[in-house]
Amino acid sequence: MDNKEFAKNLEYRTRQFGISIIKLSSALPNLIEAKVIKNQITKSGTSIGANYREANRSRSKRDFKNKIKISESEASETEYWLEIIYDLNWIEVEKLNPLMKEAKELLALFTSISNKL
Repeated sequence: MDNKEFAKNLEYRTRQFGISIIKLSSALPNLIEAKVIKNQITKSGTSIGANYREANRSRSKRDFKNKIKISESEASETEYWLEIIYDLNWIEVEKLNPLMKEAKELLALFTSISNKL
């Protein structure tokens, strides 16, 4: 797989992850505390792909690296919110585990990309 195909696939993957996070967010309980988490996880979970897309359209290597670092940071934050949701038992583990796995994989990917720059 060449770089262009990898980038296209990762853009799709991060977009699908963002959609999954939005669906998860809408399934959270209707508690005041959960509303805060809904907002946070929706922002961070969708920001991963948005910043990666921007990175692929960056004007310089420095801009690319900056956007990749933001994607990495947002993936880490999303993983944190997923752990909070898990610890609170707000979503069934069977539904949460695939999202937690994907968040870890995205974080590892963006960390690896960042370290190579």
